[in-house]
Formats: sequence, structure tokens, C-alpha cells
Amino acid sequence: MSVAFMKEESAETAAETLLPDRPISSEPNLVTDSGLQALEAQLQAAQAAYAATNAIEDVNEKRRQMAGPLRDIRYFSERIRTAQLVPAPTSTEIVAFGGTVTFAREDGRVQTYRIVGEDEADPKAGSISFASPVARLLMGKRIGDSVSLGEQELEVVSIA
Repeated sequence: MSVAFMKEESAETAAETLLPDRPISSEPNLVTDSGLQALEAQLQAAQAAYAATNAIEDVNEKRRQMAGPLRDIRYFSERIRTAQLVPAPTSTEIVAFGGTVTFAREDGRVQTYRIVGEDEADPKAGSISFASPVARLLMGKRIGDSVSLGEQELEVVSIA
């Protein structure tokens, strides 16, 4: 085997084992209690995946398999370190972080979302990030208040 081939293989292996860090938002890392628990569970899962790679004998394959869990460990460790736990809202009078808001659109659609931290947001599951345009507009509003989102008007129907 030529030295040139060895170097090329090593360069490919290095590229596969040095994954770029996951991007971290510049927004404050606000989390709900359940969001913080989810981050901790994801960190534990990444640590378990990393530990499982120790059984791999081939050094290059081990490095490849470690890359993802190592990146996740760095990400979740940082998110937990910077987490700002926000207590659940004590009132349903205004839309707040951790609360659930239902709003009606002009076109007749009614949508309900819980406003949560960026890492726990999942619109398909009914939660949006506090940093999203809709949440930014609705936070601080009361039942009956309306806000404009582009060409649409959104009216707060209920708060839980």
C-alpha cells in the first residue's frame, strides 16, 4: 500500500470523526422543567451511545461511531450548563412562557401551542419556541387581544 493512499484514507477518516458542533442559538436558553429533564435524558443517551462505542475493535470505525455521540455530549452539556429554568406560569390571564395559548386565524383555523424553550419546541406535537415569531407576538397578550402576523390577524381565544 502506498503512503499516498494511507494519507488520503487518514484524511477521510479524520473528516468523518471531527463533526462540526451543533449550532447554539444566541437567544437565552430558557427551559421548562420538562424541557430541562429532556435535555438531561438526551445527554444520558449520548453518553450511553459513546460508551457503547468502546466495544468496537477497529480504531477507525470506533472513531467514526464516536463522532456523533461526542458532538451531542458537547451540545447537551452546554445547553444544560446555560439552561435558565423558568417556573410554570401561575396565572392564565396573560400568555407566558410555559403556558398554552389557543388562537384563531382570520381564515377560521384555530391553533393551540405551548410556548417552550428552543430545544423542546415541536410544532407538530403542539409546542413552539418562545423565540418564534408567533410566540413573540402572543406573549403578554390576554384573551380577546389580536396581533398581526404578516397579512394575518391572530386573536387569543384561550390561555391555559
